[in-house]
Amino acid sequence: MPTPRTPSPLTRGALLPTIELVGQAPGDADVLVLGVTGQADSPALVGVPASIAKAAPGDLLELATDLGARPKAGTVTQLPRVGSRLLAVGLGSDELSPEQVRRSCGAAARSAAALAKETPLHVAVSLETAESELVRAVIEGIVLGGYEFAKVGTEAAAKISRLSVVTSLGGAEAKQVVADAQAVAQAVLVARDWVNTPANLLYPESFAEEVRELTKGTKLAVEVLDEKQLAKEGFGGILAVGGGSQRPPRLVRVEHKPRGAKNHLVLVGKGITFDTGGLNLKPADGMYTMKCDMGGAAAVLAATHAIAELGLDVWVTCYASMAENMPSGASYRPSDVISMYGGTTVENVNSDAEGRLVMADALARSQADKPDLVVDVATLTGACMVALGNRMAGLMTSDDPTADLVLDAAETAGEEFWQLPIPEYLRESLESKVADLKSGGPRLGGALTAAAFLQHFVEEDVAWAHLDIAGPAFNDDEPHDYVPAGGTGHAVRTLVELARSLQA
Repeated sequence: MPTPRTPSPLTRGALLPTIELVGQAPGDADVLVLGVTGQADSPALVGVPASIAKAAPGDLLELATDLGARPKAGTVTQLPRVGSRLLAVGLGSDELSPEQVRRSCGAAARSAAALAKETPLHVAVSLETAESELVRAVIEGIVLGGYEFAKVGTEAAAKISRLSVVTSLGGAEAKQVVADAQAVAQAVLVARDWVNTPANLLYPESFAEEVRELTKGTKLAVEVLDEKQLAKEGFGGILAVGGGSQRPPRLVRVEHKPRGAKNHLVLVGKGITFDTGGLNLKPADGMYTMKCDMGGAAAVLAATHAIAELGLDVWVTCYASMAENMPSGASYRPSDVISMYGGTTVENVNSDAEGRLVMADALARSQADKPDLVVDVATLTGACMVALGNRMAGLMTSDDPTADLVLDAAETAGEEFWQLPIPEYLRESLESKVADLKSGGPRLGGALTAAAFLQHFVEEDVAWAHLDIAGPAFNDDEPHDYVPAGGTGHAVRTLVELARSLQA
């Protein structure tokens, strides 16, 4: 058999359109996006350039409403062509939030991309936006909504090659808004591409090489531990989970350490490049999408790159625990006792609860870095999906101030998280008769039990938050707003905003 190819460098800005802020809608745009606001019975069309208003037959608002345009956020209506193709997108109420704008522009981008044939499009957005947060939301919504994963073996091709945002914003503030939006959107696209890459192409070794490629030419310090180094240093959890695969595990450590940074943020991501369940084999229907089980690692790695690119004044150390969970004669078994990094012994209850084992090793190692805050991100439990559905992630944490910090960052970023508790009785349920603790507890409340297990590997005086993104990390349904089918890049934006909030 031929050796599977290592994926070529992914995204790296190649799919980002050229972005410009302009004072008026350019006449050469292929698609012009206008906004519909107000109430259902009294809609208003915003952002209509004078040239369009003069050239349009009759009342453009009346025509738009006759064709179905309405203020409901995310609805998109194609209007008769007047020079450019016109798309009227619902923005919701007159009081616009960045996330409303981001979602509506994402829906508009998907509609615009559907119009592109062989030639990529120049899209202009005219929504009468002057606030920097709304302009940034326009850019992010269009870029994220226009994303499409290239078929394996083909070159990535952008559907939207140029984006013009009509705004009165200018000067240094405008340049900063564009730079921020580009860095964050690119990070999300990189995370999506990694999640969407088939597991025969993206496995621990090639994933680690992708990280090296992404960080090439930056000031980020990258360290990759292979299976021999993992064994030498005692990473028993990662080795146990990855032991059943012919593709050995890796631990990737990436550090952004600007001179003088006072706050130290540690990010830890679950990087299970494919999860069969191991000896506790998953049913076929539950296994098909398990290339996405490295979504946490993709999020923390991409976010760290964006944080460095933005030059945020916060020290960030990122760990990605990478392994492939496969059944074989070398697989770890239910009832095995595993010696974790740092010496804690764990009785394995279920080999399909592998994520907490690889995460625990990295969390234990991170304590030597003396962090001020540790945030781990993982597609960890189906139980969290049962509790919160497919679009909202769970947040479990050591204290309420930490929860508030993360939730504030998520609100600013426009990502949804909901705080769940870690009851004391669930911590007690992890007691083992043959080891220091066991990796599983009661079936009910499984997301909370997993968090209780992870918390054991973080020192009591260290602020810590656990983000279970099992639901929103992978969209197994139809695209919506700026969210595509497949990998979503969930948590990237929240992590960048969290780092921004920790700047001294």
